[in-house]
Amino acid sequence: MRIIITVLLASFLLKSCSQPAVTGKQVSITVEDNKKGAPITLGIPFPKGELNSVDHLRLLTSDGTEIPCQTTEVSNWGPVDDSVKWVWVFFFSEDTQDYVLEYGDGVVPMLPKEKIISTNNMRPQGGIDVNTGPISFSIHKKGNGFLDEVFLDSNNDGKFDTEELIASSPERHRGSFLDLLDDSGIDASKAVINEVFREKGSGPMHTIFRIEGTYTYSREDNNLSPFTIWLHAYAGKSYIKVLHTMTYTGIPDKHKKLEGQHANIATQNKKIITEHTEDDMGWTQPNDQIAAIGLQFKYHLDDNVNVSMPLYEGSWKNDEAKTVMEEVTANGETPIQLLQKGPDRRKTTSLRSLYLNNFNKKGGNDESEKDLEFKATVSKGEANVAQAQKAKGWVNVTDGKRGVGLGIKNFMKEHPKGIEVDPANNTLLGSIWPKENGPMNFARHNTEPDGGMLDNFAQGITKTTEFVYYFHDDDATESVGKKMEYVIESPVAHATPQWYTDSKVYGNMAPASVTYPEFENALQYRYQWWAYNQKHEPWYGIFNYGDGKSYFFNGKWVQWTNNEPMVDFMLWTNFMRTGDPKYFKLAQAMSRHTMDVDNVHWPKKRTYYGEVNDAIDFWNFEDEPESTPYLGIGRRHANEHWYALLSAHVWIQGWIADYYLSADHRALEVAKMTGDTYIKRIWGEHDLRGRRLYLSVLNLVELYDATKLRKYKDELDERVGLMLELQERQGGNLLLDRYGYSQTYVAQGLYKYQQITGKEKVKKALLKHARWVRDVPPLNHEMESYLATIYPLLLGFEISGERSYLDEAMSRAEILKIGVLPQKPEAYESTNEYSEDLLKISNLPMSKGRFTNWQTNQGLRVFGWTHAYNIPYLLYWMDRENMD
Repeated sequence: MRIIITVLLASFLLKSCSQPAVTGKQVSITVEDNKKGAPITLGIPFPKGELNSVDHLRLLTSDGTEIPCQTTEVSNWGPVDDSVKWVWVFFFSEDTQDYVLEYGDGVVPMLPKEKIISTNNMRPQGGIDVNTGPISFSIHKKGNGFLDEVFLDSNNDGKFDTEELIASSPERHRGSFLDLLDDSGIDASKAVINEVFREKGSGPMHTIFRIEGTYTYSREDNNLSPFTIWLHAYAGKSYIKVLHTMTYTGIPDKHKKLEGQHANIATQNKKIITEHTEDDMGWTQPNDQIAAIGLQFKYHLDDNVNVSMPLYEGSWKNDEAKTVMEEVTANGETPIQLLQKGPDRRKTTSLRSLYLNNFNKKGGNDESEKDLEFKATVSKGEANVAQAQKAKGWVNVTDGKRGVGLGIKNFMKEHPKGIEVDPANNTLLGSIWPKENGPMNFARHNTEPDGGMLDNFAQGITKTTEFVYYFHDDDATESVGKKMEYVIESPVAHATPQWYTDSKVYGNMAPASVTYPEFENALQYRYQWWAYNQKHEPWYGIFNYGDGKSYFFNGKWVQWTNNEPMVDFMLWTNFMRTGDPKYFKLAQAMSRHTMDVDNVHWPKKRTYYGEVNDAIDFWNFEDEPESTPYLGIGRRHANEHWYALLSAHVWIQGWIADYYLSADHRALEVAKMTGDTYIKRIWGEHDLRGRRLYLSVLNLVELYDATKLRKYKDELDERVGLMLELQERQGGNLLLDRYGYSQTYVAQGLYKYQQITGKEKVKKALLKHARWVRDVPPLNHEMESYLATIYPLLLGFEISGERSYLDEAMSRAEILKIGVLPQKPEAYESTNEYSEDLLKISNLPMSKGRFTNWQTNQGLRVFGWTHAYNIPYLLYWMDRENMD
C-alpha cells in the first residue's frame, strides 16, 4: 500500500510541475482551421478595469501547458481609465485548437527562448539586417527594392557563410516593380527604398518592418509611384510574410482635361466642371495602363531545379476539391510559369440606366456579359504542361538540397496572379499583375454619368497583396505546402462570442444564439446571401475582391457598394458575435478592399521624418508638391469603383476593427489619412453640416480611441459640440430630417464618445434624441430611416430606464422578423431561386413609390440601417429583460 501511495504522490507532483497553478482569470481561445506551427495573432478586447498591464498575460494549451507568447497593448480605456482595452497576443500554434489566455496581477508569463535579432540603420547607405535563427536577410536603403540577400543556416552552426546564400536581389533596382504601358510602350520602373520602420507589435518572437519606397520611371510623363512593404519575421522560423501595397499614379484615359472641380466635391465655387461631356470618347480610351507588378529575387540553387505546384481538380466553385501536384523540371533556360486568369471586367448596366428605363431588364446598356471563365495554366516556355480552373497559389523550387517556396494569398479571388521560375536568370517572380495577362486599363466603359458625375478617379487607387516565402533544406513538398498555408489559408483565432460582447467595446451587443431565431435569421440569412453572391457572381478580381453589389434588379446585381454604411464593420461584428472564421475572412477582405480601392491615396506629399542630419533636407521637402485636397476621402457607390467621389463617403470603423482584430497596420495608416483630411476642413461649413458632420464624429471617435492623438480629440470635441448646438435648433433631433437614415452614425458615434469621455451632456443629448424619434419618427427614406431609429430608442431605454423606449423599439422591429429558408445556401443552384425563397419568408413592407431597396434579397448597403446596427443591440435588451 505504501508503494502505491508513493507512486500516486510522485505522479501528482509530476503533474503539478507540468501544469502551472492557476493564478489569474481565464479566457478560452479557439484557433479555427488550426495548422501546427502557424504564426497566430489574436486581437482581443478587455472590459474596462479588467486588465492593467499586458505584462500579466500568459497563454496555455488546453491541457494547462504554458507556451511562449508575445503581447502588445494596442489601446486603453483612456482618457477616463488607464486599463487595457485591446491586446494583440502572438504565438505559434500547437497541435490543439483550444487554448487558455490567463491574466491578472499575479500572472507572470514565460519568456521565449528563441529571439529575433535585427538592426535598422536608416543612414543614406544603411538598411536593415535581420537574424531569425535559421535565416538572415537584409534590405538595403540603396538596394534593389526588396530582399537584397537571404542566407539559410543549412549546417545549423549559428553562422551564415557565403555558400549559404540562398537568395539575392536581381539588381537594376528591380526587386519589386510596377511597369506602365502607354502609346510610347512599356516604361520599366526602378525601385528605391526610402525608409524602414519597426511597427507596433514587434518583439522577440515576431517583428514587423514597414518599408517605404518609390518607383521611378525613365519618361517624364510618368509620375513617381509610392509603395509600401510590410515584412513579418518570426523567431526560429525560415519563412517570412510580405504585404506589398502599390499605388496607381497614371493618367487613366485620354479625355480632354477641364479646369475646375465637380460640384459635389468642390472646395470653391469659381470653376465648376460640367458633367455634360458624354461626346468626349477619350473617356473610353486607355492612357497609362499597368503592364506588370511583382516582387522577385535570384535564387541560389544548383541547375536543373524541380518546380512543384498544386492545382485544384474540377470546378473553381468547389472549395473542397482535391489537388493534384504538378512537377516540372527546369532544364535549360526555358521559364516555368503558373498563371491564374479570370473573367475580363464586365460592362454591366448602371443604376442610372435602370432608372431611366423604369427598371426594364432590357434597358440601359445592352452589352452582353462574358462567360465566367477561370483558367490556371502551368507552362514551360510556349508549351502547356497542365491546365485547371483554379490553382492553390504556391510553388516550391528545389535542387534536391535546398529550396524556396513562394505563395500568394487569394490567388484566384484577386486574379490575375502568376508565379514564374526563370532558370536562365535564376529568378523567382511573384506577380501581382502578370504581364502575360495583358495590361490593366482604367478607362471608362462608357460616357454615361454615374453617381451624379462623369469623371475617372482611378489615379490614387492602391492594392495590397499578401505573400509568403519559405527558405528550406529540401523539405518534402507536403511540408512546404503546410508553410504556404500559414498565409494562403491562415488560421483564425478568437475568444468566445460572449467575451467580445461582455467587453462592451462596442456597447451592449448580444452574442449570436438560438433564443430569438426570427431576429437572428434576419441577420445571418443576409450575410449568407452576401457570401453566396460574392462567390457565385463572382465578385472577384484584383480591384473588386472584398466588395459586392448593392441592388438586385430583375435577376441582375448593379452598383458596387464601396462600403456604405460600414459594411466591413457589419461583418467584423458578425465574426465577434458568432466566432465563425468565414466572417473574419469576409470582413478582412472588405476592409482591405475599401481602404485600398475605395479611397484617394495620391498625390500625397511624403512625411518628413528628419532622419538626415543636413538641415537642407527639410527645405527640399518643403519644395515638394502638395497633396491632393481629396486625400483620404472615399469613392461613392457606382458602376465602377473609380467613377465617382462624394464629400461624405468614407467609413473607418471597420478599418479600426481590422486593426484591432487582425493587427493590420495599413488599416490604421489609411484611417489616419482620412482623419487628417477632416482636420483640414476642405469643404468649409459644408464639412460641418448634415451627414458629413455625423459621419465625421463616428470616424474621429474611432480614430482617437485607437491613437489617443490630441489633434483628433480636439477636432472631435469641436464637432461633437457643434452637433449638440444644432440639436437645440432642431427641436431635440440630432439630425436634419433629410438624413434620417444617419441615425447609426449619430447614435454610435456619440455613444462611444460618451463611453470614453464620460461627458453627461452627451448622454442627455442622446436621451433627448431618443425622445424625438420615438414621438416624431423619420420617414424621409421610408424604412431606411424608420428602422434606423431602433438603436437610438434602445439607447433611450439604457439611459433613462423608461420602458416606452424599449417597447417602441420592439414595435418597430417586428417587421424585421423572418421565417426559415427551406434549404441551406449551398443547396441553391441559382441566384434567382435563392432570391425567390428569401422574399417568401420576408415580413418587410414594399416601397410606396420606388424600388424596395431594403428587401431581404438585396445587398448589405441599406441592410446596415435597417438590420445590422439594430438587431444585435435589440437582442441584448430582450435577453436582459426576459422578453419573448
